Amino acid sequence: MKDYIVVIPARLQSIRLPEKPLIEIMGKSIIQRTYEQCLKAVDKELIYVATDSERIFSHCEIHGIKVLMTSDKALTGTDRICEVARKIKAKYYINVQGDEPVFNPEDIKIIIEKIKYLKDNSLIFNGFTSIKSESEFFSPSVPKVVFKPNGELLYMSRSPIPGNKSQIFNKSWRQVCIYAFPYDALLNFSKVKKTSLEEEEDIEILRFLELNYKVQMIELSSQSIPVDLPEDIIKVENFLKITENQ
Repeated sequence: MKDYIVVIPARLQSIRLPEKPLIEIMGKSIIQRTYEQCLKAVDKELIYVATDSERIFSHCEIHGIKVLMTSDKALTGTDRICEVARKIKAKYYINVQGDEPVFNPEDIKIIIEKIKYLKDNSLIFNGFTSIKSESEFFSPSVPKVVFKPNGELLYMSRSPIPGNKSQIFNKSWRQVCIYAFPYDALLNFSKVKKTSLEEEEDIEILRFLELNYKVQMIELSSQSIPVDLPEDIIKVENFLKITENQ
């Protein structure tokens, strides 16, 4: 059994941005850029793309990316990771979202350090960072998190939380979409259909909370530009132009 593998779930049927993983940004697809960021943190033998798309599968093979075909019945990216867990056994599955072409690879290393010497293999890990703008705070595309002083997740929402009586942006934190799921938790996750809060918020980490799993939030880099909308592509392009000219 491997200690961990990195899995990048990818599908073409994005409602807000169709065929998102194959959209090119400055000569490379979003999925290829995400994979190359992962390569900066772990060996290529530990990285897999999981998809139900023949086009993504072929694209990955052309670029030398290890890829697994999963079913088209997976309700979420985490359900897709569950299918990978049935094919490749590991203690932990580090999930990097396929729409994160410029995330900080050091964030994967931080997660790996957290699970390396862990005795409690039931803990789930997820990243977070501070929200710095009012637009992010009120955006339904940005999952906000609230947690205990020890970092244990209390709740995650697309609504602006924590709120206040003045209904203004004061302080908040957003999810960074890097997760670490233990093997048994994934198997239990896959046995349950979308839970009520998960369905309402469209945030699958809530299924683990509703199944009474502890989710430990880990502060990660703010270097994260998830591509959900066409304008996000421009943000990534601007980021790449700045970093590549340094």
